[in-house]
Amino acid sequence: MSGSFQGFGGRPGGQGSGLPGSFWDAMEQLKDTFEKSFSPRVAKGDVRAAVLAILAEKPMHGYQIIQEIETRSDGAWKPSPGSVYPTLQLLADEGLVAAEESNGKKTYSLTEAGRAEAAAAEGQSAPWESAGTRDSGRTTALPKAGAKLAQAAATVGRSGTPEQVAKAVEVLDEARRKLYSILAQD
Repeated sequence: MSGSFQGFGGRPGGQGSGLPGSFWDAMEQLKDTFEKSFSPRVAKGDVRAAVLAILAEKPMHGYQIIQEIETRSDGAWKPSPGSVYPTLQLLADEGLVAAEESNGKKTYSLTEAGRAEAAAAEGQSAPWESAGTRDSGRTTALPKAGAKLAQAAATVGRSGTPEQVAKAVEVLDEARRKLYSILAQD
């Protein structure tokens, strides 16, 4: 072969990998699938417990709470605004949280009753720890590794020479065979 694979055009913005654009679309879709569909399931009370535990340390607004849970769970759990904000409203309705608005943002803090409830739960493991324990890698480590692999393959495809792309295809084929062999083992 002299410089390019026959019958395939290059990808815009790259050196021309010799693979059709639909391949890269498929790789991006694979990456998105890994990143989106493998979020850990948490119990209904976990958002409530997490919000109380975090607010026991200092007042925060809703987005900060979401970020803090994601950070403490090492990215394994990022509750949606659609679960955190209704939880904050419920906690406010129960008198456990008070909201103060400043510069267009509501900052939430625990009331005395909220501090008492948070203190009562101190001996239990934090909800973000139990999310990681239940997960055991199936919903975080493997999908993240798959997404990184898809991203690396797409980068080689966009920027690599035809020879580099051919080597990458060999590596991916070998990785696929090894993954299936894992399932074939007892």
